[in-house]
Amino acid sequence: MLELRHLRSLVAIADAGKLATAAERVHLSQSALSHQIRALEDHHGLALFERTRQGLQFTPAGERLLTLARSVLGEVSAAERDLQRMKGETTGELRIALECHTCFDWLMPVMHAFRQRWPEVEVDLVAGFHAEPLALLKEGRADLVIGSAPKSARAWQVSPLFKFEMMAVVANDHPLRHKRFVTARDLADETLITYPVPDARIDLVREVLAPAKVNPARRTAELTVAIVQLVASRRGVAALPSWGLQSYLEHDYVQAVRIGPKGLWSELHAICPKAQASRPYMQDMAQIIRQQCAQLPGIEWLA
Repeated sequence: MLELRHLRSLVAIADAGKLATAAERVHLSQSALSHQIRALEDHHGLALFERTRQGLQFTPAGERLLTLARSVLGEVSAAERDLQRMKGETTGELRIALECHTCFDWLMPVMHAFRQRWPEVEVDLVAGFHAEPLALLKEGRADLVIGSAPKSARAWQVSPLFKFEMMAVVANDHPLRHKRFVTARDLADETLITYPVPDARIDLVREVLAPAKVNPARRTAELTVAIVQLVASRRGVAALPSWGLQSYLEHDYVQAVRIGPKGLWSELHAICPKAQASRPYMQDMAQIIRQQCAQLPGIEWLA
């Protein structure tokens, strides 16, 4: 018999594309999720997936159940929001501060989906660059920060979103463009172009350059498009999230190279004061982000 947990698993598999990642999203072990899917297949007498070189592919039977899952889960979410409205818990304000500046690249569809679900909630962005985003929460100037996990979560509700790969960005004719990956030493004589934020918030500096005691020349730019333009004009190199580079790579404006043999990975979390975490729209925001960003290139889900 189909249950909501089965439907959530099907959607997680469709969004994640990998069984292991989907299992994390629904808080199961990979073996438990596999057993759940096999039980569904045995019950209906049909295969739901085929394993291909590209990963798991839904069969026609799987596609039919996936369509059902998206429809039913959408209706369940809508009903739950309606119940919250009946309790008068859907009004308020949500002021969002972004620690990761390239988040703007995927924020618009997230905000659109949120406004459709929670039209009574006033949404605003806290503008500008913030050296200490969590200070905005402490001072009551923001309700939600999207960024890296705090060192101490004692005062905060921290909802994991996903981790993503940072890529070295170089000009099309740069000597590093053909390397399988770059190291700190490769960047020693380059000019590093970053956002105007403290080094502690720059993954490449904190995780790669500083430990190797490499300190290249520096310059800053506030906008992603400006950073990419400077790189394309051979003014330096940069490190940006893979999803933020996609359109520039597709147009052959710049080249991207992995940083280190295993890549340089960063994480995004939704952080709010614990006193506000029970607000239903606050709880829903993290889920909306995960849904809307499921197809971003170069990401992996956090449990």
